[in-house]
Amino acid sequence: MTYKEARVYLDEVSKYGSVLGLDAVRELLHELGDPQEELRFIHIAGTNGKGSVLAFISTILSEAGFRTGRYISPTVVSYLERIQIDGQWIPEEEFAELVEEIQKAIVRMEARGLSGPTVFEIETAVAFLYFRKKRCRFVVLETGLGGEEDATNIVRNTAVAVFTSISRDHMGFLGDTAEAIAKHKAGIIKPGCIVVSAPQQPEVQMVLKKQAALQGCEIFFAKPEEGAVTQEGYRGQTLSLGGLKNLNIRMAGACQAVNAVTAWEAVRAVETAEGIKIREEDLRRGFEKTRWPGRFTCLREAPVWIVDGAHNADGARWLKDSMERYFPGRRLLFIMGVFRDKEYEKIAEIMAPLAERIYTVDLPEEGRTLPAKELKKAAEPYCRGRVLAMEDIDRAVEKAMEDAGDEDVILAFGSLSYLGRIMEIVQ
Repeated sequence: MTYKEARVYLDEVSKYGSVLGLDAVRELLHELGDPQEELRFIHIAGTNGKGSVLAFISTILSEAGFRTGRYISPTVVSYLERIQIDGQWIPEEEFAELVEEIQKAIVRMEARGLSGPTVFEIETAVAFLYFRKKRCRFVVLETGLGGEEDATNIVRNTAVAVFTSISRDHMGFLGDTAEAIAKHKAGIIKPGCIVVSAPQQPEVQMVLKKQAALQGCEIFFAKPEEGAVTQEGYRGQTLSLGGLKNLNIRMAGACQAVNAVTAWEAVRAVETAEGIKIREEDLRRGFEKTRWPGRFTCLREAPVWIVDGAHNADGARWLKDSMERYFPGRRLLFIMGVFRDKEYEKIAEIMAPLAERIYTVDLPEEGRTLPAKELKKAAEPYCRGRVLAMEDIDRAVEKAMEDAGDEDVILAFGSLSYLGRIMEIVQ
């Protein structure tokens, strides 16, 4: 099987949709020899900040000399970036080999009358096979949807369970309240692991504490005051973290200081759980080397181009704070694209008042996208300038460049699914 054939096969599987639950992925992994049982995990769940916290933790562990796997979703730049070791994407050839191995396993399962897995379950199995093959010391794992019934929750060897900010998202699957959503996400807590959480709403904090107690786990909540920002700009920031002074972070955005503190607490928990010690110089290098595309990423200057994956109300509030902090008095032009199942009206209410002009776009996933014309209607009541529904992403970038002066700022935000295309065009 070639890489192209592997992708065609997965595209065919994806037509059958997704199903929450662990039965199919459990059967698949057992057919493959349960590769996840030979790995040690740092498992991350949350609504916003999962990718950034994953990037911080995994980069620090890699800098400390531990071979570290990453499994993420969704991706921004390339399909292959979802499976990485020490920041390097899985090669096409090895990906294709593993998909072929899994395809044969599925044929055997179906011959016994078992249900076939979803595409996300297959991708998860590819990741575990790859990480076992390469003898990863740690795997930093990001949930796909929720926690308890997410395919990644098949793992049992969790050293540290990490929770980033939990708020309303995926309400159709996880519930209508932050408390209900937290209950789903708290399902990743395994007996005896250490639990680390970003600051949470009181009702979310209560859910996490209760689940940690049920599983006999210590739980620690990150304290934002331990990450004092001493210098900041739209290309990065410097902060003091506990006893560490002048820690350089190339990740900009008001939320990244909180993400850094959460990651720092998680790394300390890994040290405790695994009986290892990470040197200060490795910690510093790890924070400074961390990159995560699509999270308040500056692409160019004159005009300044920023892309950010704020796709829910909580993310929009963080983004608004960052734009007001870094670009006071500047003329702002926005490109917006979101999925239909997101709180798009709330996002528009939060962000649109900042913009001089907004260009709305359709997203590549036709079945889930909110049409540009509908998003335009949601944004118009709040925008002080003009809102234009664009025929495609390329034209939106072209139009924004035509309308922007060198001193202006163009921000493309919303779903991560289209930011890769924006980055490709701009760069």
